[in-house]
Order: sequence, then C-alpha cells, then structure tokens
Amino acid sequence: MRQGWRWFGPKAPVTLDEVRQVGASDIVSALHDEPIGAVWTREAVERRRDLIETTPPGRVPLRWSVVESIPIPDAVKRTGGAAKAEIEAWIASLESVGKAGIGIVCYNFMPVVDWCRTDLDFVTPTGATAMRFDFDTFAAFELHILERPGAERDYTPEEQARAKAVFEAMDEATAADLVRNIASALPGSTTDPMTIPAFRDRLATYRDVDAGKLRQHLVEFLAAVTPAAEAFGVKLTLHPDDPPRPLFGLPRVASTEDDYAALFDAVPSPANGMCFCTGSLGVRADNDLPAMVRRFAPRIHFSHLRATTREADPRTFHESAHLEGDVDMVAVLRELVAEDRTRAKGQTIVIRSDHGHRMLDDLHKVVTPGYPAIGRMRGLAELRGILHALGHPPEQPSAA
Repeated sequence: MRQGWRWFGPKAPVTLDEVRQVGASDIVSALHDEPIGAVWTREAVERRRDLIETTPPGRVPLRWSVVESIPIPDAVKRTGGAAKAEIEAWIASLESVGKAGIGIVCYNFMPVVDWCRTDLDFVTPTGATAMRFDFDTFAAFELHILERPGAERDYTPEEQARAKAVFEAMDEATAADLVRNIASALPGSTTDPMTIPAFRDRLATYRDVDAGKLRQHLVEFLAAVTPAAEAFGVKLTLHPDDPPRPLFGLPRVASTEDDYAALFDAVPSPANGMCFCTGSLGVRADNDLPAMVRRFAPRIHFSHLRATTREADPRTFHESAHLEGDVDMVAVLRELVAEDRTRAKGQTIVIRSDHGHRMLDDLHKVVTPGYPAIGRMRGLAELRGILHALGHPPEQPSAA
C-alpha cells in the first residue's frame, strides 16, 4: 500500500519537502491551472511530473502516482456520448497522463457543483476547526440566496421555516461567506466558480436530465474512454458524490453500492474502477463500507480515507478526526489490506489521508481549505499505525 498526499502545485502552502516529512511517498495532483475542457499536453504533464520526481541529493524520492482530477465538462454530463469533441479532448489529456507514466486517474461526475460544504471552519470541541455541511444552512442558501425555481418542492413547510430563520439571522458577511463556500468552487473542484445568476443559468441547462439520463451519460462517457485508458495503461477511479445525495434538484449517480455495481456491469473493463472515499460514502448510514470494499476490491486502485459524523439531523454532518465519527476505519483498512496483499509491487493501492482538521499552527496560517498539513499528517500517522497493527505496513521509499 502506498501513502499518497494531495498536492496543489508549486504555489501550495505545503511544499514537497514537507510532504516527505509527513512520510508520504506518492503525490496526488493535477494541472489545476488548466481550464476545464482544455487538452493537457504531454509537455505540460511531464513538466509537473519532473518537478515532483526530480529528487534533491539525500532526499526521499516522490512519485506522481495519481491524477486528481481531469475535469469532465458539463456538456458530457448533460449530453453523454453526443459531446464528442469534449470526450476526445478528455482522451487526449488521458493520453498525455498515461504516456508520462502516471497510472491512476481520479474523476467525478457531479453536475454543476463538485463537493459541497456550508462551513469551512466549524469549531470542534478541541478548538480545532473542521468542514461542515449543515442542512438548514444549505436550504437557506437554496431558497433565499440562490432562489432556485421550484426549490420549495424539495423542502417540507417545517424545513422551509427553519431555513428562513437561518437566513434572517445572517449578516452580510455570513451570507457572502456562504455564497463563496458553495458557488465559488472548493479546492480541487472540477467545476467553475459561479455568480448567483450564472449558477441559476447552469442549473437550467440540466432541466431535462434525471437520474436515468445522467447515469446513461456516464456509461456513454466510460464506454468511450475506457478503451483508451486500457491502451495507455491507466486505471480510471470514479470518486463518490459528496454529499452522496441529490443537490439543487440535480441527480447524483455515484452515491451507493448499487450505483457502482450498475456502472461496473455496464462497462466491465478492468480500467473502469473506483476511488473508495470513506468520508463521502460514510455520510449515508445505508452504505456498509467494509462490505463495499469486499465486493468491489479488484476495482479499488485509490482510496480517500477520512471520517464524518452525522449529526442529530443525519443530513447534517461534519468532518471528524480520521479514527472517530461514523466510519469504522479499522474494518475498512482490514478489507483494503486483504486486497492489497494480492497485488503485485507497483500495482498496490494508493491511499491518502483526506481532508483534516485545522489545528495547532495551521490555525494561524493561510491553508488550503480541507487540506491543512497538520491535520492530514495526524490522519496519515493514525492510518499508518493501523496498517502496522494489521501486519501490512505501507511501502517506504529510500533516500536518493
């Protein structure tokens, strides 16, 4: 098993030497400055790879093992295989990645918005901060700031009353923060930042796309790109929806065990895999995470390991410490280890401690929301401890 670390490039607050210091060996990154839909050239991918993998004397080597993510344009999600130019551009980027020797590509198929949170610095009982999705605050945004047409049909009268009370209690700065958190694209998002009018317009383009159509469009996309992935030696890993349920009246089709089973049945190629994200999947109490690992083990090439805590209203949740919350991390890792032991060297699963509390010195620094160094370092250390206890310590690189 290989220890990954999400790195946002040379301008990120966390440096490559700091990645080495936390014990990670494999970089998870992307060409974040490229516009959505643009073709990644082989030269651009190789420049980023060489930046990561050129090791100073005496330092531990790093390798760029996972691309997270090559964004999928809206046209593909709205029209599926009819978006031929966009799919061909995506395949061209995939070719650049494969020829640069990067063997795993993570992607998602969430329409209009990517992962969504209402609060980026929710104060926990320890004084550290975490990200949170509050259902009533989200409803207040949708009903009273976005003013999505028809949104009231998705909320009971009681929920609408609570949302109105939340909205009326907001001052201007709080409302602006909420807009920024939801509409301005969180770190690593593969959707564009939007103004409120642009947000409404984008939603309107999906008016005829229900769950069946969105799933079919994903199948059409996979049918087009998996032969290329096979040819280029790349495993595709679909990240779950976050949160794993419909938002803004839009369907989401990668939220449950049945969702993934349907996609693997439709496109049985070995290149069609999953990113097993315990935090996203764990928000739903009906997702049995260890059982999902057992069922889909050969399809899992990459795993985000984090935990969330469902609150009194289970539609509200916050990011917990990695070994707390509603995810049985030991049980999940036991199943991942069982699969990893069957893999040849170089084909083992890449894991990364996903998200992390903002704590200690990071409370007083500029950090990438969701990706502070210290909270993720704590998480990775805890995960590494479980792996040692299970008799399957992660791979350790040697100094150059």
